[in-house]
Amino acid sequence: MSWLELSVRVTRQNAPLVESLLQNEPVLALTLTDDADDPVLEPGVGETPLWPSVCVTALFVGDTPVEPLTRMLSLLPGVDRPQQVNFRRFEDQQWERAWLDRFQPMQFGSGLWIVPGDTPIPESARYALRLDPGLAFGTGTHPTTHMCLEWIDGHDFGGVTVVDYGCGSGVLGIAAAIKGAKTVVCVDNDPQALTATYDNAKRNGVQDVVRGFSPERFNPQAADVVLANILAGPLLELAPRLGTSVRPGGWLVLSGILEEQAEEVENVYSGEFRGIKKKVMDGWVLITGIKK
Repeated sequence: MSWLELSVRVTRQNAPLVESLLQNEPVLALTLTDDADDPVLEPGVGETPLWPSVCVTALFVGDTPVEPLTRMLSLLPGVDRPQQVNFRRFEDQQWERAWLDRFQPMQFGSGLWIVPGDTPIPESARYALRLDPGLAFGTGTHPTTHMCLEWIDGHDFGGVTVVDYGCGSGVLGIAAAIKGAKTVVCVDNDPQALTATYDNAKRNGVQDVVRGFSPERFNPQAADVVLANILAGPLLELAPRLGTSVRPGGWLVLSGILEEQAEEVENVYSGEFRGIKKKVMDGWVLITGIKK
């Protein structure tokens, strides 16, 4: 089956109008994305802010006529230049196959590897995690995940208990399980993330070790290691809960923090944790500490 993709570049003020008009057409899906590398990394609670420059993308079936859409868009304010409107036709492709073509085995630290799908495991891999992210975040390519996986590679997980808070695809918790953790509790507010985590745990033969919970069902316990790769705002808000989840002498590993946010996060957790260390990669920070 073929598809028609329409992309319209507009200002923040005109984006709602374009979105509303396109919803009156036989559109299958609509997305709004940042068109100028000006990310809104941490919106306020309940807010859905837009970027100064927005790309509105609409998906139609492949035989949808272009001319009526072009005429409609030409009448809109701020959409009067040809370069602001783009049409693209393309054929179906299996997204899993496209993902496998793009992502190759990745090494973290000295011996931990992430291997997509059925790709052969490198001979040098001491620990290998087969991953399909599903619809959840977490493949190891982002600096925050990368730093967490390097930390996991450098520590002994034999017989320990682990909490992976904001687990996404489950990559961190499953890596800990592969390295010998006896219990891994994965927490996420997205049901699709918990589904992806279970599927990936089963793919790696650790489904009996990894358990998934929503935040409402998660009962904080004194784990040996708590991993939380989320964002600075939630990390600040969750500080009492995450602190309670670590046993005395246990490790807390935090990421998803921008460099300019690191000091505030460190200050909030420094009362309960000692030996705090920070690592920076591409503007993102990993913070680790030991429970007092």
